[in-house]
Amino acid sequence: MDFIFSQLAGFGSALVSLTADPLTYLYLIASVFLGITFGALPGLTATLAVTILTGFFGNKIPLDYSLIALLGAYVGAIYGGSYPSILLNIPGTAASAATAMDGYPLAKAGRGGEALGLTTTASFIGTVIGTLTLLIFVWALLLVSKNIASPEKALLALFGILLSGTLMSEDLVIKGWIAGLIGLAMSMVGLDPLLSEPRYTFGWSYLLSGFQVVPVLMGAFAIPQIIDGLRHVEAGKILALKGRILPNLRSIRRYLPTIGRSGVIGTGVGALPGVGEDVAGWVSYGVGKTVSAEGDKFGRGSLEGLLCSETANNACIGGALIPLLVLGIPGSPPAAALMGAFKINNVIPGPTIDPEIILRVVAILVMASLTMFLMGLFTARVFIKILAIPQTVFLPVVMVLTTIGSFSVGGGINDLYLMLGVGAVAYFMNLMKYPIAPLVIGVILGGLFDETFRRSLFLSDGDLSVFFSRPGAAILLVLNLGLILSQLPAAKRVFLRLKGRSA
Repeated sequence: MDFIFSQLAGFGSALVSLTADPLTYLYLIASVFLGITFGALPGLTATLAVTILTGFFGNKIPLDYSLIALLGAYVGAIYGGSYPSILLNIPGTAASAATAMDGYPLAKAGRGGEALGLTTTASFIGTVIGTLTLLIFVWALLLVSKNIASPEKALLALFGILLSGTLMSEDLVIKGWIAGLIGLAMSMVGLDPLLSEPRYTFGWSYLLSGFQVVPVLMGAFAIPQIIDGLRHVEAGKILALKGRILPNLRSIRRYLPTIGRSGVIGTGVGALPGVGEDVAGWVSYGVGKTVSAEGDKFGRGSLEGLLCSETANNACIGGALIPLLVLGIPGSPPAAALMGAFKINNVIPGPTIDPEIILRVVAILVMASLTMFLMGLFTARVFIKILAIPQTVFLPVVMVLTTIGSFSVGGGINDLYLMLGVGAVAYFMNLMKYPIAPLVIGVILGGLFDETFRRSLFLSDGDLSVFFSRPGAAILLVLNLGLILSQLPAAKRVFLRLKGRSA
């Protein structure tokens, strides 16, 4: 009980210090507005918003302001995707795909204002649920941090790469693993972290510092998205917004159990490394349709279906930050971009992170969700007008912002070449259905794996038993091997055979 009170006191202290700074509100309002705009414009995503702001701010401003900008954009973008889903039947982001199932029929029935009011409220409540869960999980960091050494860090980094590849693959899991291992190989370019010897630089001085995180993020996430957006221009007729946008409190009270269940589902799905908000929305929607007494109305303008999706995808934000901050493994693509921002600020997410940073992240998420709620209620019609901007206008602008953000990190033309090169590779990987997020996670976690794996071998004089003689390392080794073996055809056949016998 004393520990819980100490965490609440730490959260309160972080919240007071942030609210006392006038610049906090400036960064909050601007970043949440930008995030909602990115979410509302089809073709742009939360990942792209966080990535671009990482390039612009990165380590150029104090860490608090950088976190406010990035988390504000993250929260705003996940919510902003509901606008085109409801009024255009075009999901603004993948996270809001399930929202369109009931949001658009409601708008066609003249209840667009009611739908937007409910999604705004559900997004706020969902974000708060995920954030409070994140606050509770701070204790896990303190418990495991004393038992984490180099062998555990190496195996944990490898597990994060393999797990993200497994969960993000559209068809063959091996494609996700290949993408992750490509990122792992890229992370080993540059000076050896232990011996300071150049590796794979081919005499090019630019590569001595390795592949810079921000140009890789920009190229992997932004370039393919911009090309796809320009090749497949989506257009639709914006439905007129009818009815008041203020939330219907009677509906909120009626569906509180649904909101609570969806918040828990979204947080749980977000805590799975590499899954993301789109999966959270669909899982919650599917569960809601199964257990609801009004399940037959889902897809035809159900308020409950709308709340299932929007609560879960925003609750996923807090859930996705749990593995990022506690284990150093991103829980979603936007969290991977956020991890890049931590890295360039010399903050290493994981068991050794300062708990104060987690408490400040929690405080920022609460403030961002409240800002999003108020902005969504009172400036919704502004974002509806933004929907009328053609993709052929805003996507080139995004390309310019991406270029400036990438160039501003190191200030060299080579960063642009790297961004374009990674972007070209990522685009063709997308065409062949290779997931991109595992590649980025491999680049980010690869350095940790390389350094800690080799340091473990140095300290043990090359004895591989160091990776299974320690209890924590042994558990992580079993998880890695189990994950790999579970995807082998022979193992799947054995599992299906055993399942058939038990049935």
